[in-house]
Amino acid sequence: MSIDTAEPATGLAVRASGLTLRYGRKTALDDVSLTFGAGVTGLLGPNGAGKTTLLRILATAATPDAGTLRVLGHDPLTGPGRLAVRRRLGYLPQDPGFHTGFTAFEFVDYVAILKELTDRRARHAEVRRVLGDVGLDEHRRSRIRTLSGGMRQRVALAAALVGDPGLLILDEPTVGLDPQQRMRFRELFAELGERRVVLLSTHQTEDVMSLCREVVVIDRGRVRFAGPPAGLAALAAGRVWTGAGREAGALASWRTGNGSYRHIGDPPAGAELLDPTIEDGYLTLVDTPAGGDRG
Repeated sequence: MSIDTAEPATGLAVRASGLTLRYGRKTALDDVSLTFGAGVTGLLGPNGAGKTTLLRILATAATPDAGTLRVLGHDPLTGPGRLAVRRRLGYLPQDPGFHTGFTAFEFVDYVAILKELTDRRARHAEVRRVLGDVGLDEHRRSRIRTLSGGMRQRVALAAALVGDPGLLILDEPTVGLDPQQRMRFRELFAELGERRVVLLSTHQTEDVMSLCREVVVIDRGRVRFAGPPAGLAALAAGRVWTGAGREAGALASWRTGNGSYRHIGDPPAGAELLDPTIEDGYLTLVDTPAGGDRG
């Protein structure tokens, strides 16, 4: 039998090397290696890039075909290690799978039971705490089927926060939220990242810019970038310009609110260059084939 031994605490909470997973002929992850530690790390990538597959592996909901993994000092590819990780994990999947007949309190209480909080009084206090943290004090007795999409997201986040997990994995947590709700969630994620490891998968580059110390970009099942957000923006340095009309040869080109066009790609001679953003760097990266220049 394989015995899992926790490593001494270090600055790295996750170490993955060579993770590969295939579904039939499709390669979802292709030799993915990465490390990250305390704070909020953003995960960016197009739909179908492999982000959710990676999160499911880190959350012990899927097993890779190849590669090694350490999460919070444990090996989740072993039975004992998987159990140890789950005890310290908070996971918010894209589809939490609510039982809509439950109230918000009942759903989070059910998750707390699964997390082995057996003392009823202490467990209920914990459920009230996390529901309060996400602003659902007044709705904890409401049935989930009566809640808005944003409130359901908050219920799912409260369930992920039960037990004060050391690792929090959030898969598109702000999808479907209005700007005010997204701002509230950002404030909460920033606070959570001060005390634990948070991995945030999102399509919102502004979330990455405002929250994340590090960012990982996955495209076509491979890690294309890992580093600080400023480093991602720098990939587009000298490749963003403005003009009066659309440029046919640009990687991306769109009309801005003031009527001018913003372009990403190879600027023509004499073009008025602009300071790149994280979104510019991201678009430059994912529109360039892996392992080579544009052709």
